[in-house]
Amino acid sequence: MRFVFQYPDFHGLDGDMLDAGDVGELAVRAESAGWHAFAFTEHPAPSAKWLAAGGHQSLDPFVALAHVGAVTERLQLITYISVLPYRNPLITAKAAATVDKLSNGRFVLGVGTGYLKAEYFAVGVDFDERNEIFDEALNVMPLHWSGEPFDFTGKHFDCRGIIGRPRPVQQPIPIWIGGNSTLTLRRIATAGQGWMPLVSDAPISPTVRSPVLSTPEQVAERLGVLRDLAGERYESLSVMIPYSDHSIHDLGRDVERHRDLLGRIAAIGTTHVAIAGPSASHPASAEFIQGFAETYMTS
Repeated sequence: MRFVFQYPDFHGLDGDMLDAGDVGELAVRAESAGWHAFAFTEHPAPSAKWLAAGGHQSLDPFVALAHVGAVTERLQLITYISVLPYRNPLITAKAAATVDKLSNGRFVLGVGTGYLKAEYFAVGVDFDERNEIFDEALNVMPLHWSGEPFDFTGKHFDCRGIIGRPRPVQQPIPIWIGGNSTLTLRRIATAGQGWMPLVSDAPISPTVRSPVLSTPEQVAERLGVLRDLAGERYESLSVMIPYSDHSIHDLGRDVERHRDLLGRIAAIGTTHVAIAGPSASHPASAEFIQGFAETYMTS
């Protein structure tokens, strides 16, 4: 199982997201300590009301990951997550291909449908059409990455004789899809390369508009559904689970309990576990990156 460092979110309106530390410095530290990947989420236009109520700030994940790619050599670069319906899929495809090309094939496009109606309104996209837009994007982006001329006719996007050059290194760029619904699993089974389930003990289902899974064993049950849907494709799929117990930020507390939970997560076939850094000022995340590696990533 591989460990993904998620740049910490800063919640609310107080402070600045980069208070957690210089992105390049933390990325270099993570690569040196043995972490496998680095991740950013996105909210391009959150409402002030949502932030004031505890919502989180974000950087543009494509720009931030390009920066990480420039100062590292090995780290996988993951959008966790990009809200696919917010953009024209050709714009998303070009951004993804650029990061993948410049990082020599290290990019993973982690995507979801999102859940903030106000943000959908702000970026000019109909919230009720998000699933249709999402599915059309899944179809058109690999055509762009192929580097060959293509046509596409859909309800929301039409193009004729389009070509995407330069090609990304990966063919195609891996698309990992977030969410817990059966619709999400069907999408992964037919058009995705990975699943990013939402795992949390908090009662957040009404907010994120997705059934909530709270234990690795519940995720395993859904993996059984995905296995049936994907057939032979299942063995090639990646599975990235977020570690939701933030008490792990206290590296001297409950170490054996956290090791047991990480073991349970690995046992169900998880390929990646995402660990968010502490939402505290520098050097908390820098110290956590090194301390976590020494505590939990050594055999």
